[in-house]
Amino acid sequence: MRTFPDDLVRAQQEWSATYRQLADRPGRTELRRRLYRLSVQAFFHPYWQRRRPCPAAWWELRELGRTAGGVRERRHG
Repeated sequence: MRTFPDDLVRAQQEWSATYRQLADRPGRTELRRRLYRLSVQAFFHPYWQRRRPCPAAWWELRELGRTAGGVRERRHG
């Protein structure tokens, strides 16, 4: 497993939480704007300047964002 900077992990955690809020309350402009800002913050983080982002790294970061704090994404089967 990779080690990500704390601020990048926090941004991903906030992104996941905001995404869930937006799913519960679609059409909320302030949530869409926050999601966009967090996306930019994560995508252009200096961490990615030192390491080329690959799909596996993004997946690991998203998993950290989903599972941190005991929050897990609901799976549909």
